[in-house]
Amino acid sequence: MSCFQGLFFCPEAASLLLHNFCIYHISPPGHELGAAAICSENPIPSVDDLTDQIVEVLNYFGLGAVMCMGVIAGAYILSLFAIKHRERVLGLILVSPLCRAPSWTEWFYNKVMSNLLYFYGMCGVLKEFLLHRYFSKEVRGSPDVPESDIVQACRRLLDERQSMNIWRFLQAIDGRPDITDGLKTLKCRTLIFVGDDSPFHSEALHMTAKLDRRFSALVEVQVCGSMVTEEQPHAMLIPIEYFLMGYGLYRPNQFSCSPRSPLTPSCIAPELLSPESMGLKLKPIKTQIAQK
Repeated sequence: MSCFQGLFFCPEAASLLLHNFCIYHISPPGHELGAAAICSENPIPSVDDLTDQIVEVLNYFGLGAVMCMGVIAGAYILSLFAIKHRERVLGLILVSPLCRAPSWTEWFYNKVMSNLLYFYGMCGVLKEFLLHRYFSKEVRGSPDVPESDIVQACRRLLDERQSMNIWRFLQAIDGRPDITDGLKTLKCRTLIFVGDDSPFHSEALHMTAKLDRRFSALVEVQVCGSMVTEEQPHAMLIPIEYFLMGYGLYRPNQFSCSPRSPLTPSCIAPELLSPESMGLKLKPIKTQIAQK
């Protein structure tokens, strides 16, 4: 909910994704709405355990090869899944992905957050740590500027989560190994989005450099944090449309000269393109697509 509602509730994205695809959302154990606290006696899962659970979900629903989309830690899990089960992944759409083991800075922040979660639960300081990791300072607000609706919505969703379930997931992600070498074996197409203000911006650049240049592309979104799906979902539309067109999974309207996007006047009424109606001010994007 905190990662994808901005994208999927965007009318243009809904028309592209929800009308053309069946979406299966996989939450980490105990992160679904209304989840009970996981028993402390249960072992803490590793990232490999979380990856193997994806296989169980696909098998349960009788799914073969799928297109995967993930944000931050979810992007890492799906990347590892694609490395271990290449035949099950058609393509990857990753937002602010991780691929290396935690840096010393991230390790320290994670330890602080783990201690806060363990002893104080979802306290105010912890929420500020997470919001800083997720969003740019423009939407987090300041003493003179109120925080945006998307940040307020994320605060409410964090309050609804079980603290110890989040603590367990953070332990798993904090113990992740470096999968850089495995990226070289990927043959599926990969589209990476990252905000310029994301703490994981350098991580996305590193990952892009290690992927096969023939099958990967990077989209950097200016003045945006890690949650591109929430802050600037419209910046994702055109790249995703072209990405899906490469698979033959989507074809633009025959009366349109380009893929449907908020920049296509015939697609959407001009009054709906105002910053006020979108709830944010759109910024330009930088696109880096490696040539063959």
